[in-house]
Amino acid sequence: MRLAETTAKKNDGPERFVWGAATSAFQIEGATAADGRGRSIWDDFCARPGRILDGGDGAIACDHYRRYRKDIRLLKELGVTGYRFSISWPRIIPDGVGNVNPAGVDFYNRLLDELIANGIEPFPTLYHWDLPTGCRGGWLEPVTAEAFAAYAKVCFDAFGDRVKHWITLNESWCSAVLGYGLGVFAPGMTDPEMPYRAGHHLLLAHGLAVREFRNGGYAGEIGIANNCDWREPLTDTAADRDAAERALQFFYGWFTDPLFTGEYPETMRRRLGGRLPEFSSSEKVLLTGSADFLGLNHYTTMYASDSPPPGGGDTTASGNGGMIDDQQVWLSPPDGCAKTDMGWAVVPWGLRNMLRWIAERYGNPPIYVTENGCSDPITGISDPLEDAARSSFIRAYTREALAAKTDSHVDLRGYFYWSLLDNFEWTSGYQRHFGLIRCTPDDLRRRPKKSFDEYRKIIEEYRVNQKEGKNK
Repeated sequence: MRLAETTAKKNDGPERFVWGAATSAFQIEGATAADGRGRSIWDDFCARPGRILDGGDGAIACDHYRRYRKDIRLLKELGVTGYRFSISWPRIIPDGVGNVNPAGVDFYNRLLDELIANGIEPFPTLYHWDLPTGCRGGWLEPVTAEAFAAYAKVCFDAFGDRVKHWITLNESWCSAVLGYGLGVFAPGMTDPEMPYRAGHHLLLAHGLAVREFRNGGYAGEIGIANNCDWREPLTDTAADRDAAERALQFFYGWFTDPLFTGEYPETMRRRLGGRLPEFSSSEKVLLTGSADFLGLNHYTTMYASDSPPPGGGDTTASGNGGMIDDQQVWLSPPDGCAKTDMGWAVVPWGLRNMLRWIAERYGNPPIYVTENGCSDPITGISDPLEDAARSSFIRAYTREALAAKTDSHVDLRGYFYWSLLDNFEWTSGYQRHFGLIRCTPDDLRRRPKKSFDEYRKIIEEYRVNQKEGKNK
């Protein structure tokens, strides 16, 4: 079902395709107490015993705050044309509201200048989970959405002369569900009603920031990065097809439908009733048409069924199996496929299906794969730089992404691998490794892995095919 016809400018051709890598501020910058940066909810969460697998935190991370020039040189060596990073809200406005920190603005000015000097286009994300502690009540309060818009305007004013692609929020589903429902992410709250309230304010934050951007007449485009794993029907029955569609609407549709229609997905409204907040008439206007492009963060695929699959399953909402109560959908992993160190199934065709679903539902808007990657274990591997599994993963997933573009005519504008560096991987601490480059807080050395070379080859192959007219 197509919800909207997009009016966004269409891609001019393959020469505009952006190959990139992605990171986030809290995961790589370190220097959490340097140069006037304020505290974030993740600083507080890491300080709570037992929350992080190895007891780690973001205090050092990859020390990107001091080593950003070296990292940009590596990006250039990789051959990417885009870099997705996030701006730390508490580094810009330490208390979340009020005074701007000049040292924070200066850091991102230097970062942007260095990227542009090296021919790399910046794709900054304004919010990648590091909410300032000073925003009391967090995303449960509408005032946080207003504070976010004010912070966004500071960034537009300071950096808008060099940034042409802005991303407002990263993975609002994770912020709402994992942070306020399951309590496994910051701020660590557990209440079945809170995710919908938090999600509502996250959407309003996006809308208010986009209004600031457009009213300010800034050049460029602004979008959002929503995450979603593909849900394949377990069987071809109508019940399982409906279950898969229901799961996708509760996942990607939750934070994307309102940007096109001003309404939540009908299946959510029907199942949740009054538990799901209502948008006022002015909020519907605020949100409708508020995305110039869509980002997709995609990592895996699960089978969806309306009843327990053979062998049953647990009742967790982790995405690794079991039934998600509000959806009444059972999830089970595909059989016989490889899994990453996160336990996520490697199913490359799921990315192509996910991109086609987005294109069909939203009128084929411009899309970027804003995250896609895999973690593999370091323990038990004689040389952590010989990451053949990651190399195969990138080759297979980029092939499917390009197939969606060329064969299914999805308006795909770019692909960003997650992540450039091994980094602080949230509750996994430093025990999970997604990077193209080996880096640990123990020595902070940057050592490109085999997958770094493989991704570089993929990018170069695309460029050669482009010159020969093979990228249609």
